[in-house]
Amino acid sequence: MFKNFYINRRRVGYFIFCFLFIFVERSWTYTSLEALQKEVQKYIKSSGISEKDWSLYVTNFDGDHSTVLLDVNSKKKMIPASVTKIVTAAAILGTFPPGHKFKTQLLRSSEAKINDEGVLKGSLYLKGGGDPSFVSENMWFLVNSFLRTGIKKIQGDLIVDDTLFDSVRFDDSRQENRVDRAYDAPVGAMSFNWNSVNIFIRPSTKGSPALVFLDPENKYLKLNNTSKTATGNQQSLVADRKNNTISVSGKMGTDAKEVVIFKSVVDPSLWAGENLKSFLKQRSIEVEGEVKSGSAPLKIEVLAENESKSIEVILADMNKFSNNYVAEMLTKNLATQEKVPGTLKLGIKKINDHMKSMNIPIEQYELYNPSGLTRENKMSAFALWSVLDHLKNDFKIYPEFLTSLPISGIDGTLKKRMRNTPAERWVRAKTGFLTGVVSLAGYAGRSDGRVFTFAFIYNGSVDEARIRNTFDQILIHLVN
Repeated sequence: MFKNFYINRRRVGYFIFCFLFIFVERSWTYTSLEALQKEVQKYIKSSGISEKDWSLYVTNFDGDHSTVLLDVNSKKKMIPASVTKIVTAAAILGTFPPGHKFKTQLLRSSEAKINDEGVLKGSLYLKGGGDPSFVSENMWFLVNSFLRTGIKKIQGDLIVDDTLFDSVRFDDSRQENRVDRAYDAPVGAMSFNWNSVNIFIRPSTKGSPALVFLDPENKYLKLNNTSKTATGNQQSLVADRKNNTISVSGKMGTDAKEVVIFKSVVDPSLWAGENLKSFLKQRSIEVEGEVKSGSAPLKIEVLAENESKSIEVILADMNKFSNNYVAEMLTKNLATQEKVPGTLKLGIKKINDHMKSMNIPIEQYELYNPSGLTRENKMSAFALWSVLDHLKNDFKIYPEFLTSLPISGIDGTLKKRMRNTPAERWVRAKTGFLTGVVSLAGYAGRSDGRVFTFAFIYNGSVDEARIRNTFDQILIHLVN
């Protein structure tokens, strides 16, 4: 009897010890979080920025307990800019699971014959599959696969089929004014190299034009070079594109470093076709006809095929560098799951449907463009946080989404932010920027295992650099 009493007393003591340990540990947790909460709120107030211009929301999730650390106008709709791509990524991963790939094909009509000399008596078709990541390396792979068919000459045209999408290159949901910058590139089911050209400029000898290289070089673009090389290491170069002509002017010092400028092209299908023709020529394959837009016949034979990168890698291209072109390409791909040709309007509808499926309050968002390159989109910090929270709780897609985000102080649009601070490498987030708009949303981790989910949106007239620094300082407080 005394033995049992001794054993039971030990058990009671053990349970009391566990209870006190949990109580003390939990009390310490709440106290430290409360202190952190007060510290962050104090910093926000000391910033001197008007509270009406913010929409901020931060939470910490610990086991079954979620704590709101910051809530400033979290339900207020504001212009989100490029953090819109978080919503787009969520809808994309909800439709195209990790590992999904897009296909680009070279085809011939089943009626077009190939003779013993390797001559294709008919046209060659380049069929676009909506791959936003189709670049020079993919084109070489496609051409080298085609080379193994033994075809040496095409006695017909090179016809580019981009009918998987509609023919609208610049949707009305974008900003109104077109520019020739790469971030405003057109969209097409058959696209190449982000539908942009690289312009590399190096100094020559004094008094001579600077050396200008278009990469890739083909007959689609023409170059007008009126630049001059001068002494020194300064440069005042200007590059413009008007229709299909690239004009480079200004001065470049003999000691200046190489400059690269990126410009969009006008017609994605003809741009891709002319590059294919150039790549074929470099492999001694001749195309006698012209590059044209058209549709592949119903009865076809696949001659060569290239698969894209996996969808999660394409999403990293979109999120790390805030690529608007990729966002619209993927949105039109969303639309094709319901109807061909894919349209941005239908793709946006599917993104909004995905928001509804997450039970996010409909009065807290308005989405018209998937990249955020518009002032028409509206979203609250809470709605944006809800998308991030949903992604975090879906293990099938969360690792891929997290990998797609820029890392503080390391890469993408966060490469130069929070560097050499306690927050370096501890923040993974999507940035956003328009005139008078600054946003940042994602996850901030700590060495103790905590992960904060946050959404920051600012609309106002304060200098954007000051707002970005304020956002960064909040995150440094959280991480530190």
